[in-house]
Amino acid sequence: MMWQAKKTAPAKTPAAKPAEPAKAGAPSGAIAAIEKAGGSVRPVAQEDPRVDVSFYLQGAAIKDEQIAPVAQLKNVVSLHLGRTSVTDAGLVHVKGLTDLTSLHLEGTKITDKGLVHLKDLKKLTYLNIYNTAVTDAGLEHLKGLTALKNLYVWQTKVTDEGIKKLKAALPQVDVVKGW
Repeated sequence: MMWQAKKTAPAKTPAAKPAEPAKAGAPSGAIAAIEKAGGSVRPVAQEDPRVDVSFYLQGAAIKDEQIAPVAQLKNVVSLHLGRTSVTDAGLVHVKGLTDLTSLHLEGTKITDKGLVHLKDLKKLTYLNIYNTAVTDAGLEHLKGLTALKNLYVWQTKVTDEGIKKLKAALPQVDVVKGW
């Protein structure tokens, strides 16, 4: 009788779990801090490194220090800070998000002074500053945002004259002043 080696299948090694797109390359501490504050970091689509960061419905508890970790993230295309207590000082954490296309600041404590931090967001197409203390002077900081298509200024101190000046610089922008 001839001896035969028992054939066995090669041992299976567990496949490495792929990183979630929202977390790939992002500092885990930054994501943990955002989530601890009640925010979320979500992928835009499967197999897409771009992310959406939202503090929507977190309210007045979200202040400038809670949004600071956002500055550490890459590929942020949408940021929702609406109805939080974010101020002009908090917008310094937004200025480096150069892939940002959508920014919700409605119902925050921002003023003209804070909008200076948005001047380099060249991909920004949507900006909502509804119900803020922004005036015509703040719109001056937006004149270089050549991709801007939608701007919501209802219940601000922006005037028709300020809108007219902005539209002279950005004729493609649709400014929504209210109903």
